[in-house]
Amino acid sequence: MILILFVLVSCSKGLKPELKDVKIAFIADAHFQDIYAKFEDAGYQGIKNTESDSYVNIRTMQSQLTSTRLFNENYFAFIAALDDIVAKGIKYVALPGDFSDDGQPVHVKGLRKILEAYAGKHGIFFFAITGNHDPAKPFTEEAGKTDFLGEGGKEQIIISSVNNLKAVVDGQLKPIITSKIKKWGYQEILNEMAPFGFYPQKEYLYWETPFSTYSYKNYNLKKAILESSLTQRIYPVGVHNFHPDASYLVEPTPGLWLLAIDANVYMSNKDLTGFSENPKDFSGASVGYNNVILQKSHLIGWVKKVADQAKQKGKILIAFSHYPMVDFNDDASEEMKVFFGADKMQLHRVPKEEVAETFADAGIQIHFGGHMHINDTGVRTTKKGNTLFNIQSPSLAAYMPAYKILSIQSNTEFEVETVVIDSATNFNSLFPLYEQEYAHLKAEKLTQVWNKDILSSKTYKILTQWHLKELLRLRFLPEDWPVAFSEIFLEASGKDLLLINSSDKVKINEQLTSEKLSLSQFETWTGFDMIYDFCRMHSADALAIPDIGETRLNQYTLVCEQLKRSDNELFQLWGIIFEKTKNGQPSNHFKIDLSSKNIEPINQ
Repeated sequence: MILILFVLVSCSKGLKPELKDVKIAFIADAHFQDIYAKFEDAGYQGIKNTESDSYVNIRTMQSQLTSTRLFNENYFAFIAALDDIVAKGIKYVALPGDFSDDGQPVHVKGLRKILEAYAGKHGIFFFAITGNHDPAKPFTEEAGKTDFLGEGGKEQIIISSVNNLKAVVDGQLKPIITSKIKKWGYQEILNEMAPFGFYPQKEYLYWETPFSTYSYKNYNLKKAILESSLTQRIYPVGVHNFHPDASYLVEPTPGLWLLAIDANVYMSNKDLTGFSENPKDFSGASVGYNNVILQKSHLIGWVKKVADQAKQKGKILIAFSHYPMVDFNDDASEEMKVFFGADKMQLHRVPKEEVAETFADAGIQIHFGGHMHINDTGVRTTKKGNTLFNIQSPSLAAYMPAYKILSIQSNTEFEVETVVIDSATNFNSLFPLYEQEYAHLKAEKLTQVWNKDILSSKTYKILTQWHLKELLRLRFLPEDWPVAFSEIFLEASGKDLLLINSSDKVKINEQLTSEKLSLSQFETWTGFDMIYDFCRMHSADALAIPDIGETRLNQYTLVCEQLKRSDNELFQLWGIIFEKTKNGQPSNHFKIDLSSKNIEPINQ
């Protein structure tokens, strides 16, 4: 009787019994680098960490704190995330791009070993799709990095070819030449990552690409394998050239369709007069869906076909790719373009409204993206009444370090939870090596040196907060923020900003009393603190609130009211941008109802 009741309840919700407990984890932008890998072809082990008695190949702390991602400690965060997924009993894990950092062989091979270990031991199925860092270009190219950490805290050059080597200066460590640091192209990366969705596997119930000629009805593994060759999965680029497309659809369990969309587009850098496999002839793929509309229109027709078939066959369709389909700035992008400039703050990556409209009308309802290293939810409903929920998964390599879990509750009801990786075993094991680097930088008397206090971080999450704060100080403020704004705003106290309109003092005092705030509280922070907290909210959305505090956010609300009344246009814009960033869609723990097209937060 219990079994019959279970079946009746499941059917009443339109949910197949097999999907009742299905959860899918999404780990975007892991930027995995195998810090324990060795370069055997160069006879180089790396540098020895006497604390752990192991050799490591890591990047400098200086390079990490001027990059939008960590390169080293995210290794430990990735392991922590996988262990958490195992503990939660989740069997399906999607990797929405940038699973590697520039597709170097040494790192892709290291990633495969880890994924195979978790798949074999815990029965996890991994499904990856390409991002702009894997591959960085459609074809393999010679490459390397100048900022590995070497002996004595100095920078160590590790490159794949002497042809890429510039003149060695006095005092510089001898460069390491190894083929394992190339930037792999599609063919090599997909071959190495073959078991993780890119090619059909015997365990899959169904698998296809935009170029498959078979149907769901007559599917078999042999046919799928025959048509899975990357030489058959290509689209035209101009008249003479063709690029690979790694997109695929997979049914890992009855009733669930995962749609992995390869939104990498490598536009030609010049008018090509013939066939070219020279990676320098093509740009990187960081723009995403704006260029998909221009260059990969075949994907739109394929997505529509897949969505129509999913509806006909009663399949739950979940799409994921590396890039966002909806504005990820809480609809503040237009103000940000005026404030920062259209080419700053990664605004060139904001998808046009045409993107959301196109894919919503093609049938995508739930899409998980990455690329931006932020926690965000965007919702768009088209003129035709189709609604798209775009869920941005944060990066484990930046603040806020987290991954997403999608729980299927019915054919139309879904729960999304964001899991923060606060602790990561051994995350601070490399700190003694950074001590050497810091000592070397200070001895060199460089002006822009990172803050050594970062090495006091007690948890991985705190480390990522330091990363964001130093990234703001060392890179974002000098490069992206308007000088006319920064000169006035950075060192102004909260009290100065609150009283910027002297005529409103009476009203301000009334508001302070109403909010149970005192003017002295506004003297404890500066404009820099407000900008840093903006960056935290922009990256983490509601997840940043506990780190900032409700009281401070209330103070910012009063300041924004005054800034919007200022005669200074930049102050006005800043007030609008800050408020929009503070009031976005639910992004931490929430429910999506496709039938009502609603999204509601779940209070924990």
